[in-house]
Amino acid sequence: MAWVCITSGNPSEMAVVFSLRYCATMLLLTAGLGQLLESYLQQTKVTLAHRPFVTLTNLEDLIVFPDITYEVLAVLEQVMTKSAFVLKIMLPYWRMALVKFKSHRFADCTILLLTQLETGLRRVFAAVNKCAHRLLTAESTTLYTTFDEILAKHLNDGTINQLPLLLGEPAMDFLWDFLNYQEGPRLRDRLSHGEINLGEFPKEATIQLLAFSLVLSLQFAGEDVLSMFKEEAAIKLLISLAEGYSSRCHPVFQLKKQVLSCEESIRIWPLLPLPADPGQEPGRLEDNAKTHACNSLITRILCALFHHMPENHSVVKDLDDLPTEQWHHLLSGLCSTHVPTLFCPRVVLEVLVVLRSISSQCQRVSSQVVASSQLRHRQWAGRKLRSRQRQNYLRMLHSIRLLFPALHLILLLTVLELVHIHAVCGKKAYEYQQYLKFLKSILQYTENLVSYTSQEKNKWNETVDLTHTALLKIWTFTEKKQMLIHLAKKSTSKVVL
Repeated sequence: MAWVCITSGNPSEMAVVFSLRYCATMLLLTAGLGQLLESYLQQTKVTLAHRPFVTLTNLEDLIVFPDITYEVLAVLEQVMTKSAFVLKIMLPYWRMALVKFKSHRFADCTILLLTQLETGLRRVFAAVNKCAHRLLTAESTTLYTTFDEILAKHLNDGTINQLPLLLGEPAMDFLWDFLNYQEGPRLRDRLSHGEINLGEFPKEATIQLLAFSLVLSLQFAGEDVLSMFKEEAAIKLLISLAEGYSSRCHPVFQLKKQVLSCEESIRIWPLLPLPADPGQEPGRLEDNAKTHACNSLITRILCALFHHMPENHSVVKDLDDLPTEQWHHLLSGLCSTHVPTLFCPRVVLEVLVVLRSISSQCQRVSSQVVASSQLRHRQWAGRKLRSRQRQNYLRMLHSIRLLFPALHLILLLTVLELVHIHAVCGKKAYEYQQYLKFLKSILQYTENLVSYTSQEKNKWNETVDLTHTALLKIWTFTEKKQMLIHLAKKSTSKVVL
């Protein structure tokens, strides 16, 4: 930052705010501290190892805006001189950010953009909340206004922050994704803490921030400026993408991603290879009464759940044999339902933790089933299985036929509760504890399935008993109508049964 102060901008303009001698002092102080540290390490024979650099995660989910073209950069260069979002005295920093982007110095560009986004948002924050004094730098009795306060739900005095209402949910979701959520890139924190290798900073992250900055600047540029550019195809696309943005790093999105990934894994079960002629085995297993009881419970629970489906979702008539592609259509459709993520209450986040654990365990079960089935089939075909192992393989095939609809049911229950997740706020303390206890019983079931379906244990008969017990608990709780789908406003959608 000091280097930018010295080498860019109008000197007479910058001197009003920041004297060059202060910049020089900071540079010399930094270099001096480095020399002192090096001298100390040599004297003490201590090696100071830099902690490993962090690799930014989930970037593939965060790539919403397309690559920045020179046409878009030209528009930004014009808009930033006319937007109320950009302080005139800060224009040198904005221009330098564009210079850094064009020269492929993406970390430098991002650092400059983050400081200017914070400056612009601080100005809007102070105006919309009628607290002009918060534009000042830190005083002995007042902390500096940073992103933490700017993006919060409440002000320090407990009143509602008006900035989110002005910016809108999509813009707030974007800022929280890139800056705050634990499963997001947290660009500000990681760049300021030196956790990222600046030379390898991803261009994709800078593109997202630059495109968002353009849209935000246009929002505060006035109708005359907006009308000049909003019909241009490239700008129109950016505005549309920004207005349709929803969180990619919130636990809600991560749960949806887990459910769809698990469904994709389970979808291949019917395609797994089977023994050429298992009927010749003397130990062939027949369907038993408990399996029939499980299938009956699954059908009854599905019937109860389908009455609470959101609008525009329907199912086929035969619940006893729901096609694989229908499960995919059903779950993906439900996962496309918008669930508000901004400022989620603590109880919502607690429920999300349990639901994510359930879907994670289902994914592990599916992965183990696929791996075990493929391994045993190869061993069967190669006649490498002993008699007891052949019997166990047949038990596995028998259990898979039950686990296939059972896991789909768990995923459906998970995503239906997710769609109605905010209804949990209406539960009383005792009801909430009972609901958590119910969810944790399902989690316990999936954890036991992970254990029993592992290649170390191979307890396939026991999975039927486990499933029957879990289904009874689900049916009992469904009958009490204490799930979130029961508390939410009843849907008017017509479900084909």
